[in-house]
Amino acid sequence: MRSIWNGAISFGLVSIPIKVVNATENHSISFRQIHTADGGRVRYRKVCELDGEELSQDEIGKAYEDADGSMIPITDADLASLPLPTAKTIEIVAFVAADTIDPLQMDAAYYLSANGVPAAKPYTLLREALKRSKKVAIAKFALRGRERLGMLRVVDDVIAMHGLLWPDEIRASDEAAPEADVSVREAELDLADALMDTLGEVDMATLHDDYRTAVEELIAAKADGAVAPAQEAPAAKGGKVIDLMAALENSVKAAKASRGEGGESGAAADGDVAEVTELSSRKSGGRKSAPAKKTASKTAAKSTAAAKKTTGTKAAQGKKSTASKTGTAKTAAKKSAAASPKSTGAKKSTATTAKKTAAKKTTPRKRASA
Repeated sequence: MRSIWNGAISFGLVSIPIKVVNATENHSISFRQIHTADGGRVRYRKVCELDGEELSQDEIGKAYEDADGSMIPITDADLASLPLPTAKTIEIVAFVAADTIDPLQMDAAYYLSANGVPAAKPYTLLREALKRSKKVAIAKFALRGRERLGMLRVVDDVIAMHGLLWPDEIRASDEAAPEADVSVREAELDLADALMDTLGEVDMATLHDDYRTAVEELIAAKADGAVAPAQEAPAAKGGKVIDLMAALENSVKAAKASRGEGGESGAAADGDVAEVTELSSRKSGGRKSAPAKKTASKTAAKSTAAAKKTTGTKAAQGKKSTASKTGTAKTAAKKSAAASPKSTGAKKSTATTAKKTAAKKTTPRKRASA
């Protein structure tokens, strides 16, 4: 890797010669501007506004634009004359716990490589000291014409440096917070925790840029003269007022289904809201049939009770009655039980028969006593 800066780490009285190399690289696909009519390349040219002359890079300098629009020239010699102790030195100013650094301050990342064999021993000493203390080093350094703030930490067996923004370069977050006062229920927090547990962790190495892959496939297809297949755009999400509890519950179900844990349907696995089947028609049918069954049962029970009552009365009052009278009463009871439950006349007929039977039973008793 090509170094972008050479200097030394100042660790107290210890100086560690190092080289700075980029720790990250940009994989974004870049495009050129062209004239759509003929495909000609469009280039930017640097032209002086006063005389209209096109300038080369050697003819271009720096200037500060004042409030009134006037230009104040600043040369490289002017900047070089300024006192800048960190021009060639990464000066460590403190060691702090890593969690005290706000991620908002994180900027570009670099690897610090030991520059030469003599630098290996002090380099290793600083690396192991950082490991054992479980702290990071805060340092100042100069890069590309300005002084910067940095954080040194250990990555594997290498000391890495993260450029940090100065504290006054971080904007206040007050204006970005929700304006309305919102309260969150415990049940909603429990569902959010359940969703977080279900989603679990991810191996960062497995994540990739799907859009970049699609652009590369498009370019390859066009280079071969083929027409790239149109891909459906994902459905737009957000911007709707939703039932938060239902959304959380469906999210948990979908996450479990995607991992094969919940046995949910495919729709839930795709993150769709589960459909609710209305049961009103089934309930109304049940309400119509249930009373009919209950009425029939009650009618049959009443008929049976009437028959038992009639039989009991005959047994108490007509112990001396003939077999023909008993048979007549049983026949009347059977007719009463077989009659329609909705017929009022059948009930009256049964009651009349019972009275006549009682009257017949009473007459022989009077004759016997006479």
